[in-house]
Amino acid sequence: MAITAAMVKDLRDTTGAGMMDAKKALTETDGDMEAAIDWLRTKGLAKAAKKSGRTAAEGLVAVAVDGTTAVAVEVNSETDFVAKNSEFQQMVSDIATAALSVDDVDALKSAKVGGKSVEDLVTGKIATIGENMSVRRMAKLSGGSVVSYVHNAAAPGMGKIGVLVALSKADDAFGKQVAMHVAATNPAALNEAELDSSVIDKERQVQIDIARESGKPEQVIEKMIEGRMKKYMAEVTLLNQQFVINPDVTVEQAAKEAGLEITGYIRLEVGEGIEKTVEDFAAEVAKVSQS
Repeated sequence: MAITAAMVKDLRDTTGAGMMDAKKALTETDGDMEAAIDWLRTKGLAKAAKKSGRTAAEGLVAVAVDGTTAVAVEVNSETDFVAKNSEFQQMVSDIATAALSVDDVDALKSAKVGGKSVEDLVTGKIATIGENMSVRRMAKLSGGSVVSYVHNAAAPGMGKIGVLVALSKADDAFGKQVAMHVAATNPAALNEAELDSSVIDKERQVQIDIARESGKPEQVIEKMIEGRMKKYMAEVTLLNQQFVINPDVTVEQAAKEAGLEITGYIRLEVGEGIEKTVEDFAAEVAKVSQS
C-alpha cells in the first residue's frame, strides 16, 4: 500500500512520533493506522503523545558563536532535573550549533542533527527521558564582534539566562561586562529608537495622568512629564542605564571610554512568559519518579 504524506501526518498527530518513525511504522504495517500506533508503542516512540500537553517551563538557554555571528536558543523541559541531565544538555548543545546555520525557530526545527531533524530529535528524547520538551525560541546576532555570556551555567555554554552582545570591534573583556549587565538589568531595548512606540506612548500617558492628579498648571505638567520620561528611558534602555560595573557612567559612556560602540544585544531567559504551575519539591520528585 502506498504511504501518503497525509497518512504520516495523521499518525504523527495521534502519537506525537517523529516523521520518519511514523512513516516507518506505516510501512511496516502496510498502512494500517491502528497497527502502526501499536508498532510505535512497542518501540517506545509514542510516549511523546501523552507528554505533549504538559507545561514545559524549565530547561536551558544555550549560546553558540561562530566568528562574528552568534545565536541563543531556548529548549524547554518540564523540570529542572531534566535540565541537569547530560543527555538533555548534549541535545541542547547540538541544537544550538545547528541554529548557527538557520535564521528562525521554524527552520531550526527542520535542521539536521546527526541525520535527524531537530523536531524528530526532540520527539525521541521526550520518549526516552519521559518529559515534554520543546524548542521554544532562538535569536541571532551579528556584529564586528559578538560576545556571549551564560548566567547560572549548568554546563559550558548553557544555563538559565543567555546573553549575546554585539560590538563595533573586538573587546572580549568589556563585552563580557556588558553581557553581565544585560543579564542583571534586562533592558527593554538598546536605545529609545528601538523601544516599541506603543510602550513609550503608554508610559507617557501614565505619567500625564499622574501629573494631572497633582493639580499643577499645564506648563508645569509638561516639564514634569519630560523629566519623568527621561528618567524612564534611563531605566529601560541599555545605553542609557547606569553601568553596573561603574554606576558613575552610563553604558554608552563606558563604551565610548573603551573606544567602541554597542550595536546590539540579545537576552533569553528560560521560561519567560510561560505560566508555570507551582509545585512543591516533593511533588516534583514524585512526578519524575512516575514518568
